[in-house]
Amino acid sequence: MTAACLLAAGGVARAAECGNSSGGFETWKRQMAEEARGAGHKPATIAALMGTTYSHATIGADRGQKSFKLSLSEFMKKRGSAAIVSQGRQRKASQAAFFAGLEKRFGVPPGPLLAIWGMESGFGAFTGKQNTLSAVATLAYDCRRTEYFTDQLGAMLTLIDAGTLSVASRGAMHGEVGQTQFLPKNVLQYGVDGDGNGRIDLDTMADALASTANFLKGHGWKPGAGYQPGQPNFVAIQGWNAASVYQQSIAIMGRQIDGGED
Repeated sequence: MTAACLLAAGGVARAAECGNSSGGFETWKRQMAEEARGAGHKPATIAALMGTTYSHATIGADRGQKSFKLSLSEFMKKRGSAAIVSQGRQRKASQAAFFAGLEKRFGVPPGPLLAIWGMESGFGAFTGKQNTLSAVATLAYDCRRTEYFTDQLGAMLTLIDAGTLSVASRGAMHGEVGQTQFLPKNVLQYGVDGDGNGRIDLDTMADALASTANFLKGHGWKPGAGYQPGQPNFVAIQGWNAASVYQQSIAIMGRQIDGGED
């Protein structure tokens, strides 16, 4: 089976053969390195791609996603929604000026941002230990979602070129990084400097939450409009995660954090 890969906008698409086991990964890497070279990525970045390893743990995680099949109440209980809401309210109060600044800049209130932050990493407590480049390369090679993750791999290489991410970057099993777990393409498109230090580092609270607010704004968030199902801003929350239970959980917890009914 083959899939067209494109590692940079305007580059030349070539056929790199995907696989459902580690057997063809080394051949695939050589093909992708050639593609990356043609797309103008830096030699050190290409060498990093060639140094990736097939991640059996990533494939295991990809095949084992079961929580999205739970009911909404089961899903929220498993994710610890009560604790997220409690901590979210505390953080909203203790960092009121920061969240007010985000709302002024992006139009997004604290609740959804805190709900996402709590759900994705326990407010930064656990962001993952998987090597990001190897995870993304493995999923780009895997036949299940080749095109989608080839796109992510191209973004990852661009971020390494720029120094925003590194060969050593670590995150979740599917290549998500930072305190709100951005995939590389989202870092590239929506990552912003939230603390004014001149660089984007999604392992910091300020950059992660500013980037998340920018993501929601980029997905149609309208300042002052509601974000529950059926309301204008729910579509932006739908852009964050494809699972209905995840979307509804963000909306419910966000409302509770923002002072709505429990």
